Amino acid sequence: MKRSIIAVLAVLAVSAISTLGSSAAFAQTEREMAAYGYTSNATPSRTITVNASTRHINVTRLETVALKVGDNKTVTWTFDTLGKNSFPLSKIVPGADQVTVYLEESPLYSGS
Repeated sequence: MKRSIIAVLAVLAVSAISTLGSSAAFAQTEREMAAYGYTSNATPSRTITVNASTRHINVTRLETVALKVGDNKTVTWTFDTLGKNSFPLSKIVPGADQVTVYLEESPLYSGS
């Protein structure tokens, strides 16, 4: 009898969680789902030019930079990437093949 009650409660709990998870209050925003950060309207701290000889760029986690790739393509990007130390720039800017983004920890995460 106890096992039956526990089983029923478990099914009800899973059902409630899946119902709540699909509601708008628990929906992830595009920003929360972005593994590499997101485009931004904020003023960039600097501009990084990526050309054919660029093999890597160094940024700080939570930094917003303007990435100029090629002659006329610029994107302002905030590197909100908790848990990543590096990734290919082509994940966020098509055509930026063979360029690696290296992330330094933000002072905002230092706890001081």
